[in-house]
Amino acid sequence: MLPAQARLRRRPEFTVVVRSGRRAGRPTMVLHYLPERPVVRGGGPRDPEPGPRAGFVVGKGVGNSVCRHRVSRQLRHLVRDELHRLPPTADLVVRARPEAAGADAATLRRDLSRGLDRVLDRAPDRAPDRVPDPS
Repeated sequence: MLPAQARLRRRPEFTVVVRSGRRAGRPTMVLHYLPERPVVRGGGPRDPEPGPRAGFVVGKGVGNSVCRHRVSRQLRHLVRDELHRLPPTADLVVRARPEAAGADAATLRRDLSRGLDRVLDRAPDRAPDRVPDPS
């Protein structure tokens, strides 16, 4: 389970990340990433919690309530294992696409990992498909 202090919960927090952050689209999800946590107006504590935070958007297009909750649980579990890759001031919003409903955990994990590689400007750890021509 993702700890409570590592979750985005309020609408203004989601809005800032989605509107201002970097975006990476994958077949089953879209990741929105904001490296520096802004001060959000509208009540609540002003001191940001230490550590990266993540939020999830799983709309009705993904499926019925049972399906949406299953996808949310899978995404929370997968993001928990990837939070160490984010800087302590980062916020991440993961928006599930309808294709996430039929995807297995391995596909979701692959899409999350590759999406994070893109928003963090890191090359994926894999061998090149082709060897460049020396001429």
